Amino acid sequence: MAQVINYPYGAFEMKRTYQKNMLLGSAATVLLTILIIFTVWLYKVITYEEIGEARNVIRIKTIAELGAPPSLSAKPPQIDISKPKVTAPKVGIPTPVADDEVVDEDIVIASREELQEINAPIFSSEDGSGTELLIDIPEEDYMPSPDEFVAVEIQPEQIYEEVPEYPRLAMAGGFTGYVIVQAYVDKNGNVKKAQAIKCSRENMGFEEKAVDAAYKNKFRPAIQNGNPIGVWISYRVQFTLEKN
Repeated sequence: MAQVINYPYGAFEMKRTYQKNMLLGSAATVLLTILIIFTVWLYKVITYEEIGEARNVIRIKTIAELGAPPSLSAKPPQIDISKPKVTAPKVGIPTPVADDEVVDEDIVIASREELQEINAPIFSSEDGSGTELLIDIPEEDYMPSPDEFVAVEIQPEQIYEEVPEYPRLAMAGGFTGYVIVQAYVDKNGNVKKAQAIKCSRENMGFEEKAVDAAYKNKFRPAIQNGNPIGVWISYRVQFTLEKN
């Protein structure tokens, strides 16, 4: 009668088998990776040396070994300095004359004081210590430009308004309109300059009549720091017809 012997088989045997296989596989992978890296490195070293020898590579270790940079032009211009070009003088060549024909001319060089007297300044300071530029413009004649900024505390106030004459052409046609007048009021309250800068209906004579009346207007002058000054102002002149 045969005897049957049961050997244990299960998780323990399988675990021992796959651990052995995992260890062998990992070792083979590491060795293969090292072999590939070494092969690539060896190939680069051999190839680099062959290319360097074939192309005659020059290794430069310092900046001094670079030398001068090459010229930008293929053929630099050649300058012949042995034969300089001599241009003929534009004036005539002096010719020698006899001694009795030479005319002696006394050349006098002005001194610094004489030059100052010749070029004396038009304006000078009162004490004579130096040059001073004097601007003597009457204040009444000075008029700033309309766009020039003038500081003012109190604007001019109109105390008399001249009623402008109605243009005949506009009156005959029954036209109305308005004009914006820009006027310069001096420190005495008089209109020194007037101009029409805008008109609602041009070529009807409104501008001329408004400007003519502006010169007859009277104002209280503008005040700055307690003193009257001249300034530009703008105001509107309305032209309307009375209804009968």
